[in-house]
Amino acid sequence: MTATNGSPLLAVRGVKTYYGNIIALKGVDVDVNPGEIVTLIGANGAGKSTLMMTIFGSPRAREGAILYEGRDITKMPPHEIARLRIAQSPEGRRIFPRMTVLENLQMGASLDNLKYFDEDAEKMFVLFPRLKERLHQRGGTLSGGEQQMLAIARALMARPKLLMLDEPSLGLAPLIVKQIFDAIRELNRTQGLTVFLVEQNAYHALKLAHRAYVMVNGVITMTGSGRELLENPEVRAAYLEGGRH
Repeated sequence: MTATNGSPLLAVRGVKTYYGNIIALKGVDVDVNPGEIVTLIGANGAGKSTLMMTIFGSPRAREGAILYEGRDITKMPPHEIARLRIAQSPEGRRIFPRMTVLENLQMGASLDNLKYFDEDAEKMFVLFPRLKERLHQRGGTLSGGEQQMLAIARALMARPKLLMLDEPSLGLAPLIVKQIFDAIRELNRTQGLTVFLVEQNAYHALKLAHRAYVMVNGVITMTGSGRELLENPEVRAAYLEGGRH
């Protein structure tokens, strides 16, 4: 469900981000159009998570601009960015370990959406049936795969227009990875949810994505459709050798 007409939902233009004096992003341009799944692949340390965090305002871009629905959000604080219906499932999951699954979902629902809580929670249980079985269990006692499902579900409870996922497959068994990627595909197909995905598992990410970018050392080196990059010899040699299917 790709929409390429009109302006992008998210536009990153010439963004440079620093950690102290070290430049992590060296003038990055990325577009995410409404209804697309766009993925950013690259080796560990390439700057992928830094871009995700920069979009969310921490760290801030020192140069360039980040536009969301045509509005400049480059200098906006993270809590205000979240109110724009951008939701993030960060690397390392970061659920609330002492809270139950139910309480984590309640934390994800914004105050505006609490009236839809039961309806939205039911949708999460259809997407991730395991969460319903674990509803009153503390987040910290869930398996890694269940915690990742909870992190994504918590982000979705905010009813986002744009879902940003940072390394959702990290450290998970292949079967769980497939479940999570299938859920993302289903959300995009049935609800038109726009997804920006940062992922080291290039094979799964490129199979899922409408469009993709490759990042090397803070620079976008290649872009194309997910299929084009999946079949690109350079991409295959760098990211797909060793059969990471």
